[in-house]
Amino acid sequence: MDHYVVSARKYRPSTFDTVIGQKPLTAALKHSIATDKLAHAYLFCGSRGVGKTSCARIFAKTINCEHRTATGEACNECESCRAFNENRSLNIIELDAASHNGVDDIKALIEQVQVPPTSGRYRVFIVDEVHMLSSAAFNAFLKTLEEPPEYVVFILATTEKHKIIPTILSRCQIYDFSRITIQDMVDHLSSVAAKEGIEAEASALNVIARKADGAMRDALSIFDQVAASSMGHVTFQNTIDNLNILDSRYYCRLVEAFLAGNIPDALLIYKEVRDKGFDSQFFINGLGLYMRDLMLAYTPQTLTMLEGTDDDRTQMAELAAKCPPPFIYRAMSLCNDADLNFRAATNKQFLIELTLVKLCQLCSPSPSRGDGEGQLKPIFASQPAPKAKEAEKASQAKQAPMPPTPPAQPMQPMPPTQQPAVQPAQPPVHAPAPRRMAAATMGLSIRRAKAGPEKPVETRVETRREHRAEPYTIEQLIGVWKQFAADHPTEKILGSTMLGSLPQPSEGDIFDIYVDEKIQVEILDQFRPELLAKIHDTLSNDNIEFRTHIRQGESSPATWTQRQVLAHMLDECPELQKFIDDFSCTLG
Repeated sequence: MDHYVVSARKYRPSTFDTVIGQKPLTAALKHSIATDKLAHAYLFCGSRGVGKTSCARIFAKTINCEHRTATGEACNECESCRAFNENRSLNIIELDAASHNGVDDIKALIEQVQVPPTSGRYRVFIVDEVHMLSSAAFNAFLKTLEEPPEYVVFILATTEKHKIIPTILSRCQIYDFSRITIQDMVDHLSSVAAKEGIEAEASALNVIARKADGAMRDALSIFDQVAASSMGHVTFQNTIDNLNILDSRYYCRLVEAFLAGNIPDALLIYKEVRDKGFDSQFFINGLGLYMRDLMLAYTPQTLTMLEGTDDDRTQMAELAAKCPPPFIYRAMSLCNDADLNFRAATNKQFLIELTLVKLCQLCSPSPSRGDGEGQLKPIFASQPAPKAKEAEKASQAKQAPMPPTPPAQPMQPMPPTQQPAVQPAQPPVHAPAPRRMAAATMGLSIRRAKAGPEKPVETRVETRREHRAEPYTIEQLIGVWKQFAADHPTEKILGSTMLGSLPQPSEGDIFDIYVDEKIQVEILDQFRPELLAKIHDTLSNDNIEFRTHIRQGESSPATWTQRQVLAHMLDECPELQKFIDDFSCTLG
């Protein structure tokens, strides 16, 4: 029975041409070997699984090969190549700096450097994870690394270049390995699947490549895992099930719900995700990355930045075309805010659900604001409404025989009794008051409350107020304006703003209010409904409106803060400062 070897080892590159995704770098190494221009020290940098150690071994084997091919590769037939392939070469020494990171380990390495090769031209020392060396070990290594014997070549490999001291970096030729693209990984996995006799869907291999995050070794390990669990038939569905990956189709459905303002669908999709065991923070991070991909897919110039197949890019571009750019940018910001607040949130599920509601709100039109957050569609409004209407009809049907005198139709001559309410013979200002008082009295009548639920319906119809447009003067309006400020003594900013900024006629019943600061506009907008209600009721005119504007120039003294007032007083009367110092006065 043959011993099983994992794909990451079985299909490890043995020549420069078989290294995946590093063609410019391998071409440079082959050229330096072909021209016999070798440096005494190299530093290979890059993330995990991109081929740093593999390239170091291929480089070490090739420079000692006795009969290199025309393309600059090792022949794999000479004694040096056979010794390397059988792991018995004495010219290639590997050191794991993660477990041998002390000064004594470096001293032992320096002693081996003094021994010349028994066969071949070079002795190659490969130091993996070199950033793990201690500061003392780095310093002990400096002199030997700078001036090694002519037959010695050092190849240092690291995933964290920033941790290596500058004196080491200055002594090496530095090669930065790039992350392997998804397409390169998919192509290589397809080749491995064909050699292993495994059927694999392209979409499944694409999922594996994305999961590997640019590391070919990780992709091969994941491929082995999925192939073992799927009995040699790797499909998209069993891949996402085996790896517990959140399918991007969930995010696509969510975006459709956001664009439609459909809150129930968005919340139900999130519930599906949670039921499958996915972490909420993982979900919101994935949604943010999906929105980022939509941003890239929106324009052809950035579409090429998306990692994936051409079909994936086409689908993303079609969905991105439906999304307004402000929606995408705001959605990215909301997802980022949710991620930042996730750790501090007491109810994390509520945080995510609130974020989804806000995302559904982004495309809702706002009649009063331009910030992109408008009015939401009613949640489940289409279902309860018919039930409510049926219940109301049933209630009315039950209550219909309740009145003891059903034929009491003489109540219909009511319109003549309503005529005095609208006759213009009464004074213009005081006429509405009796009508409101009468309506309120009938609405709160105990007798009518006992008569049953039928009466309040009639009361609401009777108290429906007509649109008022009684004449008034600017002096009356200003009087109501000042009275409202006096009725709110605790609102200092409101009071000073209203007394310092009186209404000025503009167009018809529209008046302009000029203020100095943005906060004054916000305060007036906050009290606008209450203020307009008082003005309309007092003057019996529902047409009155006012607009707020920020005045250009210096602020008015009416809006000064306490410190601004004090500063002005000190400018006018410098002797006041001595009084403040003598009595230790402070602002209250």
